[in-house]
Amino acid sequence: MTSTKKPSNNIRQGFKTGEHIVYPSHGVGRIMAIEEQEVAGFKLELFVIHFEKDKMTLRVPVPKIVSVGMRKLSEPAILKKALETLKGRARVKRTMWSRRAQEYEAKINSGDLVAISEVVRDLYRSEAQPEQSYSERQLYEAALDRMARELAAVDNLTETEAIKLIEQNLLKGPRRTGKADDEAVAAEDETDTEEAAA
Repeated sequence: MTSTKKPSNNIRQGFKTGEHIVYPSHGVGRIMAIEEQEVAGFKLELFVIHFEKDKMTLRVPVPKIVSVGMRKLSEPAILKKALETLKGRARVKRTMWSRRAQEYEAKINSGDLVAISEVVRDLYRSEAQPEQSYSERQLYEAALDRMARELAAVDNLTETEAIKLIEQNLLKGPRRTGKADDEAVAAEDETDTEEAAA
């Protein structure tokens, strides 16, 4: 297995060694090298992508980058839209938690920064609000982590600074008092119980 550098061509979609990219199911990674391997008599170019936080390296065949949804980091306009999304009112559907959890998971793994920011917004809890369930907290933290990593890579921030920026934007959202939210959660729990009984 030899690592070779060849001039960039169209099939690489403009991706280069050393740049940060977003891989939908893993978040932000860095292209460490472009290797050439021989598989069943065919030469195959692979992107070697390292995910620092997960201590993981992936090898992705260059022709597969479109089908896996690999993309460059978000443009500033997309970043701005994602941060604005955080300031909006949480939209929580009155469906069973298992169904909502699947939808949140799909948004997190879509690689779409605005969709990820919707998950962060919808699952965020201020101090005045009721506690989250374990699974809600896990999804919230996964979405927050994905968003923070991309924000940090684009704006050259530390992850801690990126999380602070996200939380500042969340706090600019509609005032969360806690009382109305308690009633909404109680009503939602009743709906979940009725659906489970049906």
